[in-house]
Amino acid sequence: MFKGKPVEIRTAPHLKRPQGVDEIMRNVVYALLPIAGFSVWQFGISSLALIVTTTLVAMLTERLFSHLSGRGNTLKDWSVVITGILLALTLPPGFPLWMAAVAAFVAVALGKALFGGLGYNVMNPALVGRAFVQAAFPVAITTWTPAFAPGRFTEFVPSTLTLPFMKPNPVGEWIVGLNIDGFTGATPLAMQKFQHIFVSTTDLFLGGVVGSSGEAPALLILLGGLYLAARRMLDWRIPVGVFAGAAAVVLPLWLYDSFTYPSPLFVWFSGGLMLGAWFMASDMIASPVTPLGAFVYGALIGVLTVVIRLFGGLSEGVMYAILLANAASPLIASITQPRVYGQARRQGGRA
Repeated sequence: MFKGKPVEIRTAPHLKRPQGVDEIMRNVVYALLPIAGFSVWQFGISSLALIVTTTLVAMLTERLFSHLSGRGNTLKDWSVVITGILLALTLPPGFPLWMAAVAAFVAVALGKALFGGLGYNVMNPALVGRAFVQAAFPVAITTWTPAFAPGRFTEFVPSTLTLPFMKPNPVGEWIVGLNIDGFTGATPLAMQKFQHIFVSTTDLFLGGVVGSSGEAPALLILLGGLYLAARRMLDWRIPVGVFAGAAAVVLPLWLYDSFTYPSPLFVWFSGGLMLGAWFMASDMIASPVTPLGAFVYGALIGVLTVVIRLFGGLSEGVMYAILLANAASPLIASITQPRVYGQARRQGGRA
């Protein structure tokens, strides 16, 4: 008679190491910290204040709505911290803090709480907040500041501390006072689109260019994404699909006319595509769960991003591409469901 521990037999799936939501979200925060840290090193205390503001306001908004809905304290799952950090990384470093606070409130209230909280949001909350302020404050969200400006750790960008509903202090005069030569205020995407000037892909990969707080360096974003993929905390098919979709559109154009159209590497490393592919498109709630669906979803984002960048009125299209793909995610998941084992394929609309 067997006297040892009983053998327990279960059906699949066999989970060797279950991961809770808080563990996954906490690791995403860890992956984002080097990117946020480089942003502070690049743009100084204005970037730090921006990250702190969006994160704190997002947390306070989350706490308010969780209390009103009777769901208790939901801050411990770390998801709202991700929303706050990601939102800051999509905004200009000198974005007025009161506008950033509005963006954070909208991100959590409309992008998350309105749908019932974590697990029910249909779109990435950070991008919902970003889309709102892009429509509400179009001038402020397209005003850029130079990277590695002298005195960035001792003084704020003038527009940072603008009072609510007041006109932001002119950044141009501040830049002139810094004696920075050759600063045009144009991002690499804007220079490529409107002037056909291409920034070196090495500069894009290693950082130091004008743009949103989290646009560069692509290297840090890539390493953070690979860390999460290696720990199976995101579906690698989504970023791979994004890069493949973007390359599929831009590669033939670049081969046809390299003066007008950017290379696939430029498309991958410029703007917010790298950050969006690894940290926003991969949102577990707003993306398909089927393997084929994840790749198709990512490819759709890549295609839409390039189409908007090259043929639309805006120089950047990652935000709208991800939000549109979020909306299409349920349909993509539905049509890419794998066939149940043992079930006959559908023929003529009948099983």
